[in-house]
Parts: sequence; structure tokens; C-alpha cells
Amino acid sequence: MEQNIPYKIYLEEQEMPKQWYNVRADMKKKPAPILDPETLKPVTLEELSGIFCTELAKQELDDTTPYFDIPEEIQNFYKMYRPSPLVRAYCLEKKLDTPAHIYYKFEGNNTSGSHKLNSAIAQAYYAKQQGLKGVTTETGAGQWGTALSMACAYLDLDCQVYMVKCSYEQKPFRREVMRTYGAKVTPSPSMNTKIGQKINEQFPGTTGSLGCAISEAVEAAVTQYGYRYVLGSVLSQVLLHQSVIGLEAKTALDKYGIKADTIIGCAGGGSNLGGLISPFAGEILRGEANYDIIAVEPSSCPSLTRGVYAYDFCDTGKVCPLAKMYTLGSGFIPSANHAGGLRYHGMSSVVSELYDQGILTARSAEQTAVFQAAQIFAKVEGILPAPESSHAIKVAMDEAIKCKETGEAKNIVFGLTGTGYFDMVAYQKFNDGQMSDYVPTDEELAKALGELPKVEV
Repeated sequence: MEQNIPYKIYLEEQEMPKQWYNVRADMKKKPAPILDPETLKPVTLEELSGIFCTELAKQELDDTTPYFDIPEEIQNFYKMYRPSPLVRAYCLEKKLDTPAHIYYKFEGNNTSGSHKLNSAIAQAYYAKQQGLKGVTTETGAGQWGTALSMACAYLDLDCQVYMVKCSYEQKPFRREVMRTYGAKVTPSPSMNTKIGQKINEQFPGTTGSLGCAISEAVEAAVTQYGYRYVLGSVLSQVLLHQSVIGLEAKTALDKYGIKADTIIGCAGGGSNLGGLISPFAGEILRGEANYDIIAVEPSSCPSLTRGVYAYDFCDTGKVCPLAKMYTLGSGFIPSANHAGGLRYHGMSSVVSELYDQGILTARSAEQTAVFQAAQIFAKVEGILPAPESSHAIKVAMDEAIKCKETGEAKNIVFGLTGTGYFDMVAYQKFNDGQMSDYVPTDEELAKALGELPKVEV
């Protein structure tokens, strides 16, 4: 049967998901509720609707509805670049001389260059339906900001982006794509917000973090009439929208009778990983199948592998609700590594709970090893991967090499979240031998973790 499997498995348009899948519905033990930072009580729909669009707030709080219909206008937008292909990495298999079969779900076939567009168009759509003027957001490496600027341009919404300062400087071309689509892009932390001013005073010369940028974007949203805040990762609503990745991947595998053994995704806030693994994790939760699911994070920001499972602020400025998640502490600002989209102190509550239940495992990878894997992949598979995606590539290669040692012909599936053509400063550093690895000390982590809010659970 193997000889009948094409190099790229493309689904037909009618096979594209018409519904998003909510993995929380199949979790017997649900993720802990998000809390109001002042009362420490679960946030209500009314309270959350002051920050997010009302429909998105409903999705965020709904942990019982298994499927949500995808509005027709969003489906039509998806058709511009979806379904995305599931690719058999024959050349990588040959390079590694492994009996494993390696597949990757490629999400970079759109101008934003990543999976982020799947949720960006959904969030922009609900903002437009609510009659808002515009939205504010943060972005790390710039994929989310680029995707949201595209979605807002499509729907004629104003878009304001706070971009982590080190990425703003390292990735000018991604910044310019946002501006080309009409977005206003501000390096964070800035002096434009009260929270930005406070962070700059507290951490002089800081390179910023996603936690900082989130704080500024939230302040910008709540202080402007007709605006709401939108987020590209971490939130349950985002994982819901990103479930199209996993649903398509599973449909493609099922189409050719392929059973995945190992599923791997890079992990920053959890959007790509959560979207990719959701339908597979659902099967595990329902007792229908077993998979080895691996989350891969940077060693410089190891929330799953070295963090604690506790309630914490989702942002550095401590204005957002509290979420129970694996965290390094909201005050932790990671080193200015090149995987900007993975520089977040915490992890999705859904991914965190699945990890705590043992549904998935986690590993961390150092920056130079990740770029070595990226270079090998680029040479043999013809795609220059994003630094974030390359974390998954690194561990997929590790697993394939293990199969060579054991003789097992496992089916390994990983998420190729996007392309790295706007990340050439990082590749230049790697090629020039100027890239270094940074791993935070136990003392550094203890300092940030010592400032976790005191919440009685």
C-alpha cells in the first residue's frame, strides 16, 4: 500500500473541516478556570467581554461543547490556503537512513508564513460582526502580527500591534509586511502605555517579552472606544481555531490508512501544538487510541520542563486574568533568542492540563542544535523552516534516529508551523558562528517563581 501514498497528501475542498474541535469537551478533568486578578474568583462572561469580543469570550469559557461550526465567511477565507498539505519527508528519511516514516503538516503556504492565520481571521471576523473599529494585539517573532494585519485588512478593521522589541529589531521585514497591510507596529515595551513605562523603569534596556507586549496591548484595547484585544496563542479559543491543523492531518492520515505513532510540535504558548494534537489527544482521552505526543520548547524558556503548575498572570504587567498553567513566573524575561514566538513565560491551560495528566511529554532544545536541524531540513526538503518550527524538526530527527537504532518503522508526524524567510538575521548569526546558547540558572528561575501570586486552590 505504501507505494500508493503520494509525496504530498492534499485533501479535497469538501474534506476541509467545517467545524472546530474543542478538546476540553473530552477532558474529564477540565483546565482550571481563569480568575479575576482582584477577586480571585472565576471570570464571568461579562467581565471577559470587556477585553475580548463577546463571541470569543463565550468560546473561551465553553469547556463542554465538542464542536463549533466555522462561519461560512471564515471557511471561504480558509479556502485561499487550506487544506494545507501533509508531506512525507522522503529525502529527510534517506538522509537519516531511518526506517521511520516522517510526515510534516506544512502551515507556511500563505503570506503570513505560518499557522497563525487560522485564528487571526476568526478573531477579526468576530470583531467585525460585533461592529468594532479595530483590535490590538502583541506579537513575538511577528507571525501572529502579520497574520492579524492580513485578516484585519481583509475585513477593513484597524490593527495595532505591540511587537517584542528584540524581534522588532531582528525581523524588520516581518514588521514591514504588517505595515504594508495597514497595521501600526510599536516595539514593546514602549513609552506609549503606562504599563510600558513601568516595565522600562523596572527593567532598563530590556529586550521585551510576550508578557510585556500582552500587557501593553490589553491597556491599549481597554483605553480606546470600539476596540478589543485579541491574542495569537495560549487562550483556549485560539487552540479551538487551530484545531483545523490536527483535523486535516488526521483526515489525511486516515485517507491512506496511516496510523501516527509519534506526534511532535513546537511549544511556546501552545497554539500550534494544541491545534495539531487536539483530535489525537481526544482519541486518547476517549480511550480510542494511543499516541506518543511530544512538546518541544526552547531551553532558554522552559515552562513545561522546568516551570511549575500554578496560577499566574498571563502578562508581565499583571493586568490580565490569572490562569493555571505551567509557568516560569510572569516576571521572567527570557534571553533574546531567535525563536521569538516561543518566548513566553507560560503555557496554554489546555496544554498544561494535558501535560499534567500525562497525555503528552515535553523536551527542551538549545538554539544552536535547533538551527543545525533546520539547516539539514532545508538542504534535503527544500523549505527554509522558521526557528520555532525547527524545534519540532530537531526532535522529529532525534526520534527517527532512535528508530534507526531499534529498527522500528514508526510513523512520526510533526508540525511545520511556518517558513523562516523573514528570520534571516538568525540564520546569518548561525552561519557566521555567532549564535550562542543560553539556559537560565535555577537561581534565575527561582527568583521569578518566587513572585507567583498567592492563590488558594
